[in-house]
Amino acid sequence: MAILEGIQIQNFRALRDVTWGRTIYDSKADELPRLMAVIGANGVGKSTLLDALGFIGDCLGEGVEAACDKPHRGGFERLRTQGSDRPICFEIRYREGQNSRPINYTLEIGVDRHGRPIVTKERLRQRRLGQKDGQPFSFVDLTDGEGWAWSGEATKEQEGSTKITLKMSDRQVLAISTLGTLSDHPRIAQFRRFLSGWYLSYFVPELARSQPMVGADPHLDRRGENLAKYLRFIQRERPTAFKDMLVRIARKIPGLESIRSKDAPDRRLYLEFQAQGYADPFFQQDMSDGTLKLLAYLLLMEDPAPAPLIGIEEPENGLHHQLLGLLAAEFKDFASRPKGPQILITTHAPSLVDALSPEEVWLLKKGSDGFSTLQRAKDLPTVQRLFDEGIPLGSLWFSNHFGMNAG
Repeated sequence: MAILEGIQIQNFRALRDVTWGRTIYDSKADELPRLMAVIGANGVGKSTLLDALGFIGDCLGEGVEAACDKPHRGGFERLRTQGSDRPICFEIRYREGQNSRPINYTLEIGVDRHGRPIVTKERLRQRRLGQKDGQPFSFVDLTDGEGWAWSGEATKEQEGSTKITLKMSDRQVLAISTLGTLSDHPRIAQFRRFLSGWYLSYFVPELARSQPMVGADPHLDRRGENLAKYLRFIQRERPTAFKDMLVRIARKIPGLESIRSKDAPDRRLYLEFQAQGYADPFFQQDMSDGTLKLLAYLLLMEDPAPAPLIGIEEPENGLHHQLLGLLAAEFKDFASRPKGPQILITTHAPSLVDALSPEEVWLLKKGSDGFSTLQRAKDLPTVQRLFDEGIPLGSLWFSNHFGMNAG
């Protein structure tokens, strides 16, 4: 499974200059782990960090102006860090597989003379085979919509590669969005699939209670609205595994004896929840918000082809605190599977953080200048020492060992 090694974000709201993990400018830093948690007080930028990842995906899929103009973003000038006249910048470092060479992607978004957001810089770099030192080789490089790209798998020193001149007719569109659909650019296509596959969960229990008309979807959508269609897909594609999945999930949800599927006359799929102490089953429309939310997360972890990167904002909302250790353990197991994704969560819950290690937790806080900074728990000497002595990380956070204003 592809992995995000690190990312640098500049001039995106309170994230004036935040580096997280390993980048081309700090290649000796630790790469991001499979499971990551970001903690911090209200208003420090945890939602902004998640939205920055979503913004990149929206730029890829819809263009930069549409991404900026999403209702919750309000346009480029509201996104750009206050007081800055510099472009919004992202530096992404990713690796397709364990033994693959990392690829570094630079994206800069500024404005044209009419104030419309445009792509001002795009660059993809990778070290040549056998190269250990020096600058990586750029196989895509565009500034102000003009530049070049190398086609094929080869570098310019090998046969079979061709340098092509590029001029973007639409400065709203990412070059990798166009080139990534062409067979002559396999590395760009891989990176495009990686970015476009990022999944950010904003689960809404009320939407999960809906029963859409018959159909099947291969993945759970961001708000859980297609829960029934997602279940139908798994049942249709893997009927035996589907039954086993419902048995596993029922064991993990307190108060349930079993979960069974039922086909309605109109061919829609329903779930029957047999709760302890009740003779008659309940349907998903009758279940509590917390039960549906836990069900959705557990179902997400049953996806046979999960997204490479999954982001979840405050998964503890609506869940009993005693369930959070279980949920964290499930996330860790999911992320550690051979084809498992990277998982990023933001949280206010010490009970969830108790299940994590200092290598997996970052503290996001805001300075007196109003801008956010990220610090790994492992790099806080007192926190690491007390954790090594056996005190869980969430307890250290709750006891204010992360410092003032840590949440």
